[in-house]
Amino acid sequence: MFHAPWCGHCKKLAPDFAKAASRLKGSVQLAKVDCTANPDTCKGFGASAYPLLKVFRNGVDAGSYTGPRTADGIVQYMRTQTGPDSVPLRTEEDLQAFVNNYDPSIVGFFPPGSTGLPEFLKAAAQLREQFRFAHNVVVFLYRDVVVFLYRDVVVFLYRVTCCISIYLQCLSPRYGMCPHLTLENKERLRVRDLLTVYYDLDYRRNPTGSKYWRNRVMKVASRYSSRGLSFAVANKHDFLSELEEDFGLGMSEATELPVVTIKTRLGHKFTMREEFTRDGSSLERFLDDYFSGLLKRFIKSQTVPEINNSPVKVLVAESFEEVVNQPEKDVLVQFFSPRCPHCKKLTPVYTELAEQLYLDPNLIIAEMDATANDVPLGYDVQGFPTIYFAPVGKKDQPIRYEVTH
Repeated sequence: MFHAPWCGHCKKLAPDFAKAASRLKGSVQLAKVDCTANPDTCKGFGASAYPLLKVFRNGVDAGSYTGPRTADGIVQYMRTQTGPDSVPLRTEEDLQAFVNNYDPSIVGFFPPGSTGLPEFLKAAAQLREQFRFAHNVVVFLYRDVVVFLYRDVVVFLYRVTCCISIYLQCLSPRYGMCPHLTLENKERLRVRDLLTVYYDLDYRRNPTGSKYWRNRVMKVASRYSSRGLSFAVANKHDFLSELEEDFGLGMSEATELPVVTIKTRLGHKFTMREEFTRDGSSLERFLDDYFSGLLKRFIKSQTVPEINNSPVKVLVAESFEEVVNQPEKDVLVQFFSPRCPHCKKLTPVYTELAEQLYLDPNLIIAEMDATANDVPLGYDVQGFPTIYFAPVGKKDQPIRYEVTH
């Protein structure tokens, strides 16, 4: 973990990171780097916003950590990173033990010397975060077969010799229509416009109830699947904070009815306010309104200030477009966090700049609390402070201010 002592997000993560390190001791080494004391090291690994978590295999940077940031989530995710990419199965008992699992799993059966096995192992190395892999080379059931298992779905893939085709075929229509969104795979599934149905999803403890709601979602999804919207189901308990903070949904522990959200690739968010009906009719109405453009987007925003005459204009998500996209004005915007010491240090300098330029009728100096407001599309805010300039004639191409040394 690359961190800074002043970073609020780092302080919040620290206890869970320490608990995970203790539980993983002896199998996975967790370490942290103080970027205020080791700036060159952090810069070398692209740590410009904190905390940044990276996974290393055999001393080599294997990419950013994309799992959950709780102790349990870190432990579970990192355990999937240990061991072989594909588990060798030597007996039928090994096979039964492996497939007795509700996570998406892929099993390859290859005779000795098969040319398909190396490609299968290559696919396993690339996709181990998305699927569980296992293989057998002393065939006792099948020959030259790859089997994909997901919940109650079994798909047989014959003579697959390319890791890309394995990946494409694994995302079959039945799997892809309504997969299980988890903390581990959310980034992969959210690359498209996605409708997610959240409820008490638990295939291990409550398989009947879990399938009950998923089947109702799939019935409706089948009618809209060709219109560019993907569908998923998720355990609401895994996403409580996200639902409350990003969608404004207060989740009652008492209700068993699902809640529904849509989040698009552009970051637009919608919530279904009508109660989920068991016949799926409310979900159909929600989708009809979505595709007709009748839904109002949910935007996390502070209240628009009634008086806003200071040299540094206060922006909130609700007023951002109106102020920043004025076609005849250049606008400089600082995105900040109230807890960030760098932001506090910059405040008098930024205010002085605004005061000096206050009388320029064609220029606005503004700031927005990015922890309390949705950051608009086109502005990449990963750390604080982040400053952008939105010039006249190029409002759709804001320029990020970069510090030069």
